Amino acid sequence: MMNNPTESPEKLDLNSLNLSEEKKEELLKLIPEVQTEGGKIDFDKLKLVLGEMLETSKERFGMTWPGKKDCFKTIQTPTMATLRPVPDESINFDSTENLIIEGDNLEVLKLLQKSYFGKVKMIYIDPPYNTGNDFIYPDNYTESLQTYLEYTKQVDSEGRKFSTNVDTDGRFHSKWLNMMYPRLYLARNLLRDDGVIFISIDDNEIHNLKLVMNEIFGEENFIGLFVINSSPSAIDYGHIAKMHDYAIFYAKNIDEINTCKLTEENKEFKYNDNIGPFNLYPLYNGNIAFNPKTRPNLFYPFFLNPLKKPENEFYEIGLERHDGWVEVYPVISRKDGIQRVWRWGRDKSRKDLNKEIVGFKTQDNEFRIVQKTRHTGKVIRSLLTDKDISSRKGTAEVEDLFNSKLFTFPKPLELIKRFVSISTQQNEDIVLDFFAGSGTTAHAVLDLNKQDGGNRKFILVQLPEPCDEESSAFKDNYKTIADITKERVRRVIDKLNNEDENKIDFEDKVKNQDRGFKVFKLAESNFKTWESKIEGNASEIGEQLQIHIDHIKQDRNQSDILYELILKSGFKLTEQITPKTILTKTIYSILDDQLMICLEEDIS
Repeated sequence: MMNNPTESPEKLDLNSLNLSEEKKEELLKLIPEVQTEGGKIDFDKLKLVLGEMLETSKERFGMTWPGKKDCFKTIQTPTMATLRPVPDESINFDSTENLIIEGDNLEVLKLLQKSYFGKVKMIYIDPPYNTGNDFIYPDNYTESLQTYLEYTKQVDSEGRKFSTNVDTDGRFHSKWLNMMYPRLYLARNLLRDDGVIFISIDDNEIHNLKLVMNEIFGEENFIGLFVINSSPSAIDYGHIAKMHDYAIFYAKNIDEINTCKLTEENKEFKYNDNIGPFNLYPLYNGNIAFNPKTRPNLFYPFFLNPLKKPENEFYEIGLERHDGWVEVYPVISRKDGIQRVWRWGRDKSRKDLNKEIVGFKTQDNEFRIVQKTRHTGKVIRSLLTDKDISSRKGTAEVEDLFNSKLFTFPKPLELIKRFVSISTQQNEDIVLDFFAGSGTTAHAVLDLNKQDGGNRKFILVQLPEPCDEESSAFKDNYKTIADITKERVRRVIDKLNNEDENKIDFEDKVKNQDRGFKVFKLAESNFKTWESKIEGNASEIGEQLQIHIDHIKQDRNQSDILYELILKSGFKLTEQITPKTILTKTIYSILDDQLMICLEEDIS
């Protein structure tokens, strides 16, 4: 239902966002002269417009594998699926802005494109490491929804099934890449410009993952590689006892991101002034992507008075030249010979001259410009070695919640908390994990919100992969991994509420911190779709017409339909929904009347 009754009705597009059309429209807006009469792109003309800068030689640096072309077909094929709400499995369904989605993450990522495009602050995933039998995937990517429905027994068919990857079929790495590439591509679209992504991985695919990430995110957006002491006691592989895994760290746009520091308890300070204790930190920027060519506004000289020390050990500095003063530029990197630039521009530096930035002489008698740092935090280290981030710790945390070993190798809570801490603020930043596993990411978000009073939101996506019938999880009545995911988050919420129950500000905590989640499950669209393969056969067309007398599927309710319309109209699944009564009929107002939906069977 539209706000303006004089407007002609528009048919709602039940497909997910068509990414290829979006990209083409962006290109034609930027370079309209390359459009042909049929609305297509003239690539020869595009080459001319770009000054023939496109490389036409067959030999070029890049990564390819069997099935890569099909990855792009997969990305560009919209989905007709929907997400059905399950209030009975949720907590605070009507008010929460957290989501747990049960389904194939490829289909779910496509469905989230319209509503969450550019809205996610951080992604963390712990995908299958491709050790030979640890991930399931649809054999036929062009039938992903159908495959998923068959896999979850939502339809009866002998069609394609999910299977494990083995290293005997000749395409061991290719199948893993075919599984990962479309998901990473779609995930990037969901990130904000200042968003970041962390991916846990081991030796089997780290080399391939970095090349794929360079292609999708850009090599310039690589921030770093964490080496994580996941097995402090080491696992003996015969020739080597392995102790570590990795986590790869990328930005969507390296120029836009700001990372936070980790809290460092009992930090010691070397210096003092009239404000308080401090340490020293170089004013130059250590990122090699920042240099005089890329940041000319950050490359300028300071002038230092070698004869005047306003404070003990520190020299007077300025931005204007004076007789006898020494000119000081950022250092040149000894390792790679790159000229650094400052972290601060002239205006900011001018305000803090001889207050928060001062001159300093090193032990090598070289003058430097340094900043006084008074914070109790530290930049996260690339080498993470403490026992709080070991796999054994993660296993113990799950066992503590369930009183049983339900999940193998869950990620430790502290590791994910560190990643969330450095990449999100205390506001309503969204954290996405589409390989949710036991739900550590949601646990980390909820725990961190309690610690710092934040209100971050989470979105988890987990395939309802069946638990082994001999496993402790199955015997404890958890039939799928998704069941474990949801139950862990429920227990974490109960634990946090019990800890706060007797505190004076308990009601405020519950009100200000979102301790709930909505559950949605992937399914076919609520609306019957016309069988496009039928061509002129009168009896088959008649059957289709008979089916479409009622175009809503029999087992679907108003809530199912409402959320499909909200999702496919580009609104978030957590938007405020306000029922209104007009002439005895119920109308749902979405986000203060930005969308109005009437689902009554009869209206005047």
